[in-house]
Amino acid sequence: MARQLKNRWRSEPRKKYREHLSMKLAQLFSIFPQLRWGDAATVDVVDITQDSRAVHKGSVFVAIRGTAADGHQFLQSAVEQGAVGLVLEDMQNVPREYQGAVAQVPSTRRAFDLLAGRFYGDPAKELFCVGVTGTNGKTTTTYMIEKILTHFNWKTGVMGTIDHHLGEHRWPSALTTPDSLTLQRRLSEIKALGASAVVLEVSSHALAQARVDSLPFAVGVFTNLTRDHLDYHRDMEDYFHAKERLFTELLGNNSNCAVAVLNGDDPWIRKIRVREGVKVWWYGQSAGDFAFRSFKQNLAGTLVHLSTPRGSGEFQLAVPGLHNVYNATAAVAASMSAGVSLNAALAALAEFRGTPGRLERVNNHKDLHIFVDYAHTDDALRTVLQMLHDLKANSSKIITVFGCGGDRDKGKRPLMGKVAASLSDRVILTSDNPRKEDPLLILHEIKSGISAAFAGELQIEPDRRQALALALQSAKEGDVILVAGKGHEDYQIVGKEKFSFSDQQVLGELLKA
Repeated sequence: MARQLKNRWRSEPRKKYREHLSMKLAQLFSIFPQLRWGDAATVDVVDITQDSRAVHKGSVFVAIRGTAADGHQFLQSAVEQGAVGLVLEDMQNVPREYQGAVAQVPSTRRAFDLLAGRFYGDPAKELFCVGVTGTNGKTTTTYMIEKILTHFNWKTGVMGTIDHHLGEHRWPSALTTPDSLTLQRRLSEIKALGASAVVLEVSSHALAQARVDSLPFAVGVFTNLTRDHLDYHRDMEDYFHAKERLFTELLGNNSNCAVAVLNGDDPWIRKIRVREGVKVWWYGQSAGDFAFRSFKQNLAGTLVHLSTPRGSGEFQLAVPGLHNVYNATAAVAASMSAGVSLNAALAALAEFRGTPGRLERVNNHKDLHIFVDYAHTDDALRTVLQMLHDLKANSSKIITVFGCGGDRDKGKRPLMGKVAASLSDRVILTSDNPRKEDPLLILHEIKSGISAAFAGELQIEPDRRQALALALQSAKEGDVILVAGKGHEDYQIVGKEKFSFSDQQVLGELLKA
């Protein structure tokens, strides 16, 4: 099986990526069964866009109904700016004088995804594609899978929250999962650089908006499901079903050996439906196809014993925490589905040194345990703080610095405050990315979840740099400082302005002062 898979995703000749692509409209639109050609069939298409402001001569405009605007309202503008083709759901606003091609489809979101793939030559069809979804753990799990597959001699690209990269080649990332056109362009670049595999973080937004529907996922991983993004999803059921689409509709679309890797200890995931023909591997702490036991934990890491369908083994994981053992187990299962041996997977993980902004240690000469983490939900914060609480010395204190993003789910703010107070000796509330909201209002909403009976110290300091300075000033030898919420981010958004700000960099500067 390993040799077959390896040959399948490595034998195809690599085509040089073309930065400036073009194809005939007739070639691009041949995926649509019914359309009006007009007089543009042989015209060169130079790009595809869902933004009417970006249309120019040779563009195909796809009218998508968004949460803030409906692309069908801008058809006239797209035509005037030179669109050679229109893709839409409703013909009503097409200008009568328009002579270009028009394709009417049931869903322009899905059409946009298909067109993007076709325009860039469907690069994912030549790659072993792994999709990782879940509320927490997506980023670390993708990095662990990358580590194992690279150890397996598969050049592996990663696309997610931190960035897009293949080895030393890196591209910035604005979204956990980008829009379909950016996604396909990046996959084309990754393939052209010689990749055999790609691991993607798949967000609930991307699944709800059909951004990844055309990708041939060979493996899907579901890490967990807890409260998040309820500013977008109606409720937890809606959030769950968006995630579930990866396993009910997408996984195995173009593969007869697809595998679903599912966290059997998560009550939401236990309710999942998986499409017929997809192999299911459950993982967890005590039972399942991949069952682990962790012991000898400390703040430097964990020794893990893992049982799998292909034998058992032990390895030292250099990043601490039970949640990282879950991530590592999922990564082993996903990699073994590609034919990696258990021994090779565990050997790779023994060399894994962590993920940027995910329980990232900040070295210092004050004998403090300082961590920067992306935890921005109450469950993620509880997981990290509980781990730090369990592993710290009895005499050490925990100082937690965090805030909540503006223009996002307000319901989790008091919940995060309650969690922080329950597991910290000192809580410093500060700004995350307040965006267009009043930073002090956000902080007081977090504070509302902290009981008046909180025995520790509570401070509100909206200036994040000053909040970090307060944490360092109050810490004593052996104490633990957790700076949560922003993780890998190197910016802060205040109003509509984006300012340079890195927790790691600022901490480094303050420690040297």
